[in-house]
Amino acid sequence: MGLVSGIVVFVIIWWTVIFMVLPWGVRPEVDEAQPGHQVGAPANPRMWRKVLITTAITIVLWVVIDILITENVFSFRDWAESWTRAQQ
Repeated sequence: MGLVSGIVVFVIIWWTVIFMVLPWGVRPEVDEAQPGHQVGAPANPRMWRKVLITTAITIVLWVVIDILITENVFSFRDWAESWTRAQQ
């Protein structure tokens, strides 16, 4: 995997994982809801912690995907060739 494609894959994985991590540990501010605040807004969203967790998970997933691609465990070119032959 090249540098640009590696960065693109990392960004796509990171955004996918952040949307899975965001709901973790969300507790609404039930007792101290101030006027003008959304009722379901989290009391303490802990965004830096979620960003770090997301980055750690993404690094692990990216390394696994990179190994699968560079070691030709799963080759998109071979898959495309066999699919093209099956269509003919």
